[in-house]
Amino acid sequence: MSSDHKKLSYNQGIVYALACYVVWGLVPIFWKAITGVPAVNVLAHRIVWSFAFLLIWVLITNLRTFINYVKQPRLLLRLGLAGFIVSANWGIYIYAVESNHIIEAGLGYYINPLINVFLGYVFLKERLATMQKIAVVLALAGVTYFAISYGKFPWISLALAITFGLYGLLKKKTNLESIPALTIETMMVCPFALAFLFYTSETGAVTPFFPTSAITSLLLIASGIVTAIPLFWFGKSAQVIPLSTMGFIQYLCPTLQLLLGVFVYGETFGMEYLICFACVWAGLLFYTISILTGKKVTIAQ
Repeated sequence: MSSDHKKLSYNQGIVYALACYVVWGLVPIFWKAITGVPAVNVLAHRIVWSFAFLLIWVLITNLRTFINYVKQPRLLLRLGLAGFIVSANWGIYIYAVESNHIIEAGLGYYINPLINVFLGYVFLKERLATMQKIAVVLALAGVTYFAISYGKFPWISLALAITFGLYGLLKKKTNLESIPALTIETMMVCPFALAFLFYTSETGAVTPFFPTSAITSLLLIASGIVTAIPLFWFGKSAQVIPLSTMGFIQYLCPTLQLLLGVFVYGETFGMEYLICFACVWAGLLFYTISILTGKKVTIAQ
């Protein structure tokens, strides 16, 4: 039996879910520690080292499933698309952290469940309950108010929410074992990341393949582990935890990001953000009620 499908208890699933979302909530600290490297290069390293780490993992634990997936051309195309989408999500998030927009990134992950509801309606023809319609309208109202009053469209928030939502939609449609699938996703994107790193290293246009700082180089290598482990935990927890429970726990991530942005990195949380967040939080209240009343929604997996 593969490591992905060993039966977990409910309590073990809760522990995996909590660990996953706490790490995702605190991961800005890790990206902030990587200094002097442009976000696009950090992204390229993240892809390369994630693939390296996952490849070793899958060779040890689930090689047969990995080979089975690789032999299916249509599946490779779908996983390749998923890989590019999740890479875009990673890149936008790294840029948000490096450019001191952690609060805006947190807003994106608060919006994400509501984006999932909308994507389910558009692509899966899922009917929206009244509570879900209210939730989407409230989130839209909050984002619109922020764009008008602040004079800046919150593209980071929406881009993060939409890319992770689309990634979740693809994962829902494929329903594959997490580690072999994620290995192939990073494998399909890895050649582009490697080409970029070698190009910038040869031309000196941005930064060498490895920075002069040994600590920074080690952090870049560790980005593969930081990326893969929480995703594995998420996949394990999603096997045994009800959708409604995951819906509650997932709010840990943006809440921790919001607290980090305000109290650790000193980002401004003005009235525009407050009203926007209030609308989104109100929408999430209606979204949570819709879960508790038994209406299933799509959550990125």
